Amino acid sequence: MNPVRNPQAEPPLLDIRGLSKHFGSGPHPVRAVSDVSFSIARGETLGLVGESGSGKSTIGRLITRLLDPNAGQMLYQDSQQGQTDLAALSAAAYRPLRARLQIIFQDPYASLNPRMRIRQVLGEALDTHGLARGAAREPRIQALLQQVGLRPEHADRLPHEFSGGQRQRIGIARALAVEPEFIVADEPLSALDVSIQAQVVNLLGDLKEQLGLTLLFISHDLDVVEYLCDRVVVLYLGRVMEMAPTATLYSRSRHPYTQALLAAAPVLDPMQRRTIIPLKGDLPSPAHPPSGCVFRTRCPQAEARCAESATPLREVSAGHWTACWRE
Repeated sequence: MNPVRNPQAEPPLLDIRGLSKHFGSGPHPVRAVSDVSFSIARGETLGLVGESGSGKSTIGRLITRLLDPNAGQMLYQDSQQGQTDLAALSAAAYRPLRARLQIIFQDPYASLNPRMRIRQVLGEALDTHGLARGAAREPRIQALLQQVGLRPEHADRLPHEFSGGQRQRIGIARALAVEPEFIVADEPLSALDVSIQAQVVNLLGDLKEQLGLTLLFISHDLDVVEYLCDRVVVLYLGRVMEMAPTATLYSRSRHPYTQALLAAAPVLDPMQRRTIIPLKGDLPSPAHPPSGCVFRTRCPQAEARCAESATPLREVSAGHWTACWRE
């Protein structure tokens, strides 16, 4: 939908460097995210894809500081204060930035207080950040509802009175209430009926263009990622396997894992056939990842050297990076 932007044309809005998050202690912690690096340009939509357990949602929660990283930097280009390392901030120091970095959660019902009417849900966000006080509060709430395709009378209802798609629109309105510039959309479609997903995708795309938002879009749906995102990062067992402009990744993917993901995606055209690429075994435990390339135990093209050392990301063409030894 959007032209591919050059992330190096200006300083990125967010630059992730060597980000890691481990859960548990002892000799075998769960390595949810390990040494992940990528950047997001201002105004870009970056897709984050991979199997369940690949670390996608963990990265989203690290960026919004719902989780604290074990290592790495998250360099945010604040328009007011310059570059800030989000990873190094205390909870108190991060609080003023929360209005600029928001998250839309996967489950729209679980993320809403069932006892609060929608006017209270949206008003709470405004109150927390000192926005639209007094007489300006109600018009702002009504404008937010209209912005996401809801009606004024919806402000007086409780979350259980809405459909799943409407609840997700409320979650989007809550994120927009504080006028952010960066939003993590953490699998915002997975809890919705297929018939509603397209509406929410189009809403996100329209809001992005209208408000100049930057999006990190986390999803299992490769068709939606292809439609919505400028670039894509592919994760496996907490590590980056490949990243490239969307058109390049979908037409000329280089990593065997990316190729297997794309081959397994559903095809709507009955005349179109894809060659299924079988993967060996099950996803390894993140507490006991394989040596060397973490994908090697399932890779149909693994070589002896893949077990010897982790494969570094290398640029195979302009903006196209892969963590594979194969040429």
